Amino acid sequence: MKLESLKQEAQITLVTMALGSQTLAIPASALREILDPLPVTRVPGAAPFVRHVVNVRGSVVPLANLKIALGITEDSVDERSRILVLELPLDGEPALVAIKADAVYEVATIETAGIERLPETASIWPPDFLIGLYKGPTGFVLLPDLPAIFSAQTAQVATA
Repeated sequence: MKLESLKQEAQITLVTMALGSQTLAIPASALREILDPLPVTRVPGAAPFVRHVVNVRGSVVPLANLKIALGITEDSVDERSRILVLELPLDGEPALVAIKADAVYEVATIETAGIERLPETASIWPPDFLIGLYKGPTGFVLLPDLPAIFSAQTAQVATA
């Protein structure tokens, strides 16, 4: 999803979460459920981005580490850690994936007019992986482009 298509709607409902010290928001429409931490199974030889899978109601679901794609190096493990199960369009088909969040904060509806492009000087974040950002109650909130992240990470593995 790109910023222009996002701004075609007046508002968007987002789920805010923490990855390290960064606050991110994902469209609530992609969220299927939020789970307490689950046992994970490591997949031998898997790429670092999706090194584990989890059992979600009898389905094997890849557990992605968005910190790798976004270059977030801080680790944060506490009782607020959660697993978000998402349905994303990948290669034109809906796919069930999971991501780990250091904390999940809230569901918020924001005006899309308040979403801005990343500044050109914001080279610490991969621009292809972020739709934009907005000013939240406690600071800036990044909007990751999850389909772009998953497609790029999958393509990297396929060419390796």
